Order: sequence, then structure tokens, then C-alpha cells
Amino acid sequence: MGRIKTLDEIKAMVRERTGKRNVFRRARIEDVEPVLDRLTSKDPELWAAEWSRAAEPYEEDGAAHETAGRSAEAHKAFFMAYTYYTIGRYPVPHSPGKQECARKSLALFKRAGRYFRPPLEALEIPHGADQVIPAFLRKPEGAVPCPVVINFGGIDSYKPECHEYDEALLNAGLGACAMDMPGVGEAPIKGSATAESLFSAVIGYLCGREDVDAGRIGILGRSFGGYWSAKMGFVEAARLRASVVWGGGVHYNFQAEWVRRSTNAESYLMDHEICRASAFGLRDLDDLAAYFPSLSLKTQGLLDKPSCPMLIVNGKNDLQTPIEDLYLLLEHGGPKAARVFPGGHMGQTPETLPTIVRWLRQELTA
Repeated sequence: MGRIKTLDEIKAMVRERTGKRNVFRRARIEDVEPVLDRLTSKDPELWAAEWSRAAEPYEEDGAAHETAGRSAEAHKAFFMAYTYYTIGRYPVPHSPGKQECARKSLALFKRAGRYFRPPLEALEIPHGADQVIPAFLRKPEGAVPCPVVINFGGIDSYKPECHEYDEALLNAGLGACAMDMPGVGEAPIKGSATAESLFSAVIGYLCGREDVDAGRIGILGRSFGGYWSAKMGFVEAARLRASVVWGGGVHYNFQAEWVRRSTNAESYLMDHEICRASAFGLRDLDDLAAYFPSLSLKTQGLLDKPSCPMLIVNGKNDLQTPIEDLYLLLEHGGPKAARVFPGGHMGQTPETLPTIVRWLRQELTA
């Protein structure tokens, strides 16, 4: 098990990521530094309160701009409020204050979404007898029916955090359907060895829309979401045209030794064990080490089955997902595409996302 970071180490990592990556991508250092100065402990309630304090002025500004009819300014202000409430719930809303930040984060994203172009359509997709899957759909202008990529993150990245990736897909002429992977955000079920039903329901819904090209649906899973993208590439090989496995594990990632070794990896900010366990309705690292082997796609007998076209991407030195899983996918089943980037988890370089989007565009518009 990795070493749990000190408060000073957490603050240093937040500063390094501000304006660059994760939920800190849109944060401004002039807003961040006062928050870090006031953080005197790792108490989740203090974390939630201080990031809410950074969000509230932007929320108020957004409301004032909206009342005055200043749409562009309202959009920007609401997006900044969403950013800081999101950091307030990050990486997992496991306390009352963090849960309130999660609620406000989603609400502020929807307020900002009123001004998105192309527009944001909020969906409630049926799942089972009495559940719904909340999702966001955006379609490129003028393309009817359009290809659509189902887009989602991992254990700490909820559907509003798909925005950057949605924008890149839309700029390439592809529609984007953002959702939460099982066990996070508004997903109606926890993660499990059978939670792929969530994605099958979304695929089925999209196939039934006249404005979506049912023959050109792709799936893009990031980080732990890459696991679900890989699984759906096999389970839904007939209905998916393309699958991107970006930083996701398939077998070695779920073995007890790796689960213990990778939890609280140096590359993860904080509360990794809590976040992983929460997504699967488990209690602690011992539960994770006992349950995770059942998630292996090798154990489930999927790796040698037919799959849709698949692109596998990761960083060469990933501490959270073993690079060996990328090669395991290549060694089984039909031929697949792959790209290994320098760096750690997900291989996040300036060329990574453009490479993925180009591949998706080629597969979904050829």
C-alpha cells in the first residue's frame, strides 16, 4: 500500500495541478492559494467548506449576470463555481459537506450548460424496472443522424468532468454522451462484476434515437472507466463501432497484490482507498483485495472473444494501472490498436487526447 500523503504534500500537488489537469484544470491560482492557506488539516468537512467559500462569489456573480441578460459572463461564472464545488467534493463525497458540494457542483454545471453551444440535453435513460441513468447528450451541428461517443471517467470523475473531452469530440464532428460509471455520481447502481448493464442500457437508448446513427456508436472510458470500456468492447461487440481503453485495467490491475500496492499510489492525491471502496459499496482495502479479482476480464473469459475495434492507451510508467494490462489485451483476441505515451497514469501528454479523438473520428466516420 502506498504512503498516505501529508497535508503539505497534498497542497503541493494541488498547486502543481492547478490550471493543468483533473478537477483543478480550470482553477485559478489566485483563488487556490487562499484556500490552501486556510486548510489546517485533512478534515473533509474543512476541505468542503473552504472550496465552497471559493465557489460562492462566482455563483453569486453568475446569478447577477444571468438576471441582467449577460449570457457569456453568466456561463463563465457558473463554470467557475462548478469548478470549485467539484474540488470541494473531490475525490469522493464521503462526508456531509462533501455531499453538499457534489450536489451544488452538478447544479452549477447544469446552470452553465444552459449556455453551451451545441446545447446540452439532460437525459434520464431507463434502467431495469424502476431506475434511471442520468446522462448528458450533445450533438454536432448539422449532422443528422450523428455518430456518438459514450464518454465517462473513473472512480473520482463524474459526468460534468467529461466536458473537455466532449468539446474535443464535438470539434471532430462527433456527438458526446457523458455518463457516470457504476458507483459514482448519479449512477443508479454500484460497481460489480455485472454492472455492465448500465452501459448496455445507454447503448440501447442511443440506438433507438432517430438523430443518432445506431451503426456509429463508440465508447471512451478514462482511468478506471477504461475497464468498463474494455468490457463493453467485448460484451457489446455487435452494437459498438469503437472502444477506447484509456488507462483502464483488465486483469493484473485487479489482483490482490496490485490492489494493495497501487492503493494510495504516489500519483493519487488523497483518499484513494475510500474512493475505490465507495464505487463498489465496499468498506476498506481488505474488501477491495478480496473482491477485485472477480472483475478480471481474463477470469470472466472475455479476452479471446470477438470485440469491436479497440484502441488501448496508457502511460508507460503508470502507478495506478499496470501497463501489463495493455499488452495482455493485445495478446488476446483479434488485432487491436495501441499507443503508449511517456509519463504516468493515462499518459497525459498534449498529444494524447488529440490522438484518441483522431482514431475515434476515423473509426466512426469512415
